[in-house]
Formats: sequence, structure tokens, C-alpha cells
Amino acid sequence: MPFREWGAMTWEEAKSLDSARCVAILPVGAIEAHGPHLPLATDVIIAEAMARAGAERLAARGYAPLVLPSFAYTAAPFAAGFPGTLSMAPETVTRVLLDLARALAARGVAALAVANAHLDPAHLGSLAAAISAAKEGEGLPIVAPDLTRKPWAGRLGEEFMTGACHAGRYEGSVVMAARPDLVREEIRRALAPNPASLSTAIRGGLRTFEEAGGPRAYFGWPADATAAEGQATIATLGDILAEAVVEALAGGART
Repeated sequence: MPFREWGAMTWEEAKSLDSARCVAILPVGAIEAHGPHLPLATDVIIAEAMARAGAERLAARGYAPLVLPSFAYTAAPFAAGFPGTLSMAPETVTRVLLDLARALAARGVAALAVANAHLDPAHLGSLAAAISAAKEGEGLPIVAPDLTRKPWAGRLGEEFMTGACHAGRYEGSVVMAARPDLVREEIRRALAPNPASLSTAIRGGLRTFEEAGGPRAYFGWPADATAAEGQATIATLGDILAEAVVEALAGGART
């Protein structure tokens, strides 16, 4: 097995780890509305796929990756108006990440890598605050590549680059590859494109999916999603995570 799951180990197995080579990987997502066709846990599913793919690549480079149990609760104000969404205060998320980093540091782990699939600005701010505080000496290094920024965003496909990528082709493809049983296929195939750009809406000061032009909590081209594209996207996400970790541990982090 190229990597291990933290939660599956016994304490004696954890004690025997070569912690200096260990990179703890935390899948992070939100429980929020993802259209009428994808589950509330879509971000978590994508984050877990990213974490596993990144762990495989880090193991191939000689690291000892450990995938942590997923963190599924975070700031999600853009989707707060939709039933099922569970949103937390951004400062709570920052505190949890820092406390986790501190706990991992006590175990001698080299870094905490965040496989993040939730792109709400409030959540990204929480991650940025945690990374900044960790750099100032709290816990251990936190590596969390921001998929909305260069150089990562350009590797995630045309739809992603338009900003119309919530529960559309990009996310739908990954869920179809990782958890096809959770996709409402008949609904997905019938959905019309919604090219409204979330990134443009955010720059314009809009704060909810409804304001941004997503009354059913989806953006993009969900009917164009495929499992094959999802598998390719998962591989790319794994590459991004591994590259960010390697660069950060070498002293040149791009997060």
C-alpha cells in the first residue's frame, strides 16, 4: 500500500512511524448545496480523491504520507441560503487547523498538507490565516495549494478557468469518477448550462449563489461531465498537492 490512513492505525503502529518522513494529508471540504444532482458532500468527495492521489505521488517520492480523517465542516456562506448547507465561522476553521497542526507537530510529523476542494472566499481566507499563523511558529508547516490561483488554476480545465465551476462539469466529473452512486444522473443530464462566473461575481462584491446567478446552486456545464474526465482531474489534483508539498518542504512554498 503506497500510503496509510491515520484513523485506521493502532497507537502502537503510530508509535513505530518514521515521523520525520511523514506528511499528514487532511481532506477538506464543505457540506453545502451542489445543484439538484450532486450530494451535499461533493467537496469532501473531491478532497478525499485529491488526498489519495497526492499521497500516492508523495509515497513514490520517498515520503510517508498519512491521510487523516476528512474535515467536512467549514465556512460556506455562499450556499448558506440552501437547505442542507452547514456553515461555520471562518475563525473557527482557522483555529481547528492550527490546533491540528500543533497536535501533529507534537508527533514529529514534517508537515500538514491540506487537500482542499472548497473554494468559498470565506473558507479560503480561513486557510490563508492558518498558513500565515503556522509560518509565525504555531504548530508545523501547513501546505494548502489555492486552486483558484496561478499556477494551479490553469491546469484544471476550461470550465474551471471561466469561474463557472460549482457543481458543473469539473466537479460533476470528479464525483462521477469517485462516487457515481451519488450522482442523480437523470437530473444531471437534463440540466441546462449556467455560464454565470462565480469568480466575476466575487470580484463584483456578490456574496451568495443566488446573487451570482445560481438559483439551483450550480454553475457551469453539468451535462457535459464524464467519469473519464473526472479520473484525469483527480490525477491532476494529486499532482498539484504533491508538487506543493515537495516545494514547501524544500523551502519555496507556493500556496
